[in-house]
Amino acid sequence: MMEENEMEMEQLLSMGFPDELAAQALAATGGKSTLKATEWILNHKSTPAAATTTTTTSTPPPPPPPPINNNNPSPFQPKLDRFFHFHSKPSTTNNSSPPPPNAVPQQEQPQKSTNPISKRPKLLLSKNPLPQQQQNDKPHEPLAERMRPRTIDNVVGQDHLLGTNSLLRSAIQCNRLPSIVLWGPPGTGKTSIAKAIVNSCSSSSSCSYRFVSLSAVTSGVKDVRDAVEDARKLRISYSKRTVLFVDEVHRFNKSQQDSFLPVIEDGSIVFMGATTENPSFHLITPLLSRCRVLTLNPLKPHHVVLLLKRATDDLDKGLARSVGMRVDVNEEAVEFISANCDGDARVALNALEIAAISAAARVHGDQSKGVEGGTQGGNLLENEENGVCSLKAIVALDYAKEALQSKHLAYDKDGDEHYNLISALHKSMRGSDADAAIYWLARMLEGGEQPLYIARRLIRFASEDVGLADPSALNQAVACYQACHFLGMPECNVILAQCVAYLALAPKSVSVYRAIEAAQKVVRESVGQNEGVPLHLRNAPTKLMKELGYAKDYIYPPDNPSATQSYLPPSLQGYKFLD
Repeated sequence: MMEENEMEMEQLLSMGFPDELAAQALAATGGKSTLKATEWILNHKSTPAAATTTTTTSTPPPPPPPPINNNNPSPFQPKLDRFFHFHSKPSTTNNSSPPPPNAVPQQEQPQKSTNPISKRPKLLLSKNPLPQQQQNDKPHEPLAERMRPRTIDNVVGQDHLLGTNSLLRSAIQCNRLPSIVLWGPPGTGKTSIAKAIVNSCSSSSSCSYRFVSLSAVTSGVKDVRDAVEDARKLRISYSKRTVLFVDEVHRFNKSQQDSFLPVIEDGSIVFMGATTENPSFHLITPLLSRCRVLTLNPLKPHHVVLLLKRATDDLDKGLARSVGMRVDVNEEAVEFISANCDGDARVALNALEIAAISAAARVHGDQSKGVEGGTQGGNLLENEENGVCSLKAIVALDYAKEALQSKHLAYDKDGDEHYNLISALHKSMRGSDADAAIYWLARMLEGGEQPLYIARRLIRFASEDVGLADPSALNQAVACYQACHFLGMPECNVILAQCVAYLALAPKSVSVYRAIEAAQKVVRESVGQNEGVPLHLRNAPTKLMKELGYAKDYIYPPDNPSATQSYLPPSLQGYKFLD
């Protein structure tokens, strides 16, 4: 303790304060904080010793510091800046008697002419807070983040999860939140629903929840353990439970996912995970058995329209905050964005914000050029009755198209949508619907699928579903693969479409497919004990093999077409594989 006091004392002396004044400040503030001691000196009248010291100079004794007058700097101020640069380390100099304030070298005066105590108000922030409006100013948040629903009543488009008698509403009413995994495409509300559940539960019951959010992209097991430890302490001390939300939980490996199992079981946390990947493939079975998987659907266009209008009408958090003026959005622009965002609310709101910024920039450009009243390029300059002009940006269709650039397609080459689309293509051809098959082909190509992958699937289809009904279908599919290999995209798109149409319209036969499936099943299940090949079917290239009976009694069919002989093992006589 004595060493700490000496360190604080040494720092105060290095700042230019007298011994007695520094000792008095440390005694009054507990002697543990140089910052508190400095504030005490600056906010209290000088002691007699301090006054005696200051009267030895040509500068008159300073008045009581509060309020601070920047035009009359304190005699102790010239060395105060050193404290801010070196406050974390004790000074290596031993100044038994601080130099007088007027001993500062003359060459240093120009450097401090801007105002030697410009940093002092930082010490008094608690005494003189900023205006409320400035305190509430935050770094710019994207429109999609500001417009997140605060309660489940504001969530749009997931009525199957948040309906009147749904699992989540019942859990909130009973204050018994289950551990869940939210699975759905990007921009469908996984994170928003998790936060809204906690907010709704906290507002509707006396037992509130603490929401802790982690991202599997940037967090590890240590972060999970720290969050769990804090949750346990909070539950013991305040009987408050913690909801641990893990975004992109599929990015955790098996051992990392294992770390959730014990804390979910003992109730230390309520686990909520969000993933865009199929939990069956990316989450471990023990974790799935402890959580309820809830599937989110892509938003419908009318849901997106509602979200866009909310952002337009909300003057506090909506578009007006993004651009600093009122914003109107044409119906055509709203419809275009909602129809081309592929059910992703984040894409839609980001596009709307970019379009509004472009419109606002045009308004400011018109104003700087002196354009008066009326419409200019989709922007409006309003003239109010009191003579004050207020600017309003109008987001027209052209701005929306420029912001969105092209239709957003939800497609991933290795994820669920990849297999969903190839399945839709395969089943459309099997059902002889050429129009649907070409549509799904177009979806895959526009999503960036490799044409050779599609061509390989067409070769498989030619044998599995067309088969013996049209044997030339296999030739068509192989030729399609070779042509795609020669040309590549985008020229090979019509070749794929031709092959898809041919296979869809061709007659179908699955007899070969069923025959090979049945035969493989017999082999796997050892029906017939997988006997050896009958002797008359074996080859006999040597004298010894002939003496052992190989190829004995074999009938050569071209010489005796009417003769009958068995080709299956004895135990499988009469089996039919090909119908």
